[in-house]
Amino acid sequence: MKIVLIGHRGHWGYVLNDLANLPEVEVAAVSGGGDPTEPMAEAVRKYYGGAFKEYEDYRTMLDEVPCDLVVVDGPFEKHAEMCVAALEHDRHVFCEKPIALTQADLAAVEAAYKKCSPGVRLISMVGLRAEPAFAAAYEAVISGAVGTVKMVNARKSYKLGQRREFYKHRETYGGTIPWVGSHALDWIMWFSGAGFRTVRAFHDRSDNRDHGDLEMTAAAMCVMKNGVIGTASIDYWRPQTAPTHGDDQVRVAGTDGVIEVAHGKCVLINQGGVKEIVPGAHRGIFSRFVRGILDGTPGPATAEETFELTRACIAARDEADRN
Repeated sequence: MKIVLIGHRGHWGYVLNDLANLPEVEVAAVSGGGDPTEPMAEAVRKYYGGAFKEYEDYRTMLDEVPCDLVVVDGPFEKHAEMCVAALEHDRHVFCEKPIALTQADLAAVEAAYKKCSPGVRLISMVGLRAEPAFAAAYEAVISGAVGTVKMVNARKSYKLGQRREFYKHRETYGGTIPWVGSHALDWIMWFSGAGFRTVRAFHDRSDNRDHGDLEMTAAAMCVMKNGVIGTASIDYWRPQTAPTHGDDQVRVAGTDGVIEVAHGKCVLINQGGVKEIVPGAHRGIFSRFVRGILDGTPGPATAEETFELTRACIAARDEADRN
């Protein structure tokens, strides 16, 4: 499998970190996608020893370089046009989330995807699905450990630090709900097993330490198409002295029990008592995506889930703007 990479703004490390476990994957070319190309190429070389071409224009790269899969991680406001360009070349797409910042741009990506050959796959970088504790919780839930899921509570808290300039402007950042909150809304969709019926949300940018439009606090409440209720707490208030950059937690309540993930641990409480579930080995989200393509097996997410999640994130952000 030959891949090309566009941009390096977000979680492209998912790809680089998994390359060692993917001997079938060859990096054919890279493009800065609007950011300087040279630092990107240097970073790739730290993880990948093979030869690859460098392009300033990602469209030229897509025209000239035969490849199977396109990794999109350029400027957030260009995700949609980059996805469309890759899909127009009939390539699999692994894109940073969110894949679009407006409903119109998302519709353009969906339209391009529907024109692709059968078997073309697209997902966003919902990497926390691959984190061992969350993966263990999901396996327990779908095996019936908590019965019928009725509620999902998710929490995402990050350190703010000093963010780059593009985070300070809505048109280039897109909002904290689509960026940070996408993980929390994805957990709600994933564990509930259904799409979104209704989304309500609020956000606030006060006391954001000179970060312009960036919202420091957000909350969302969702009703899923199967009646499951979901809540998401999202913020940048994690102290700099905290031992980890993020505080990622989820609680799934069902008719027969509750399962909770926090601080890297997964705990199940049901009629059998209290049990800590030992997570399995980590399998990166990109490795799982590639393996699914090569083996013809289900991947970590689907294009339909990606579209549903992105649509909900944009709707929640727009709803919060009105409140």
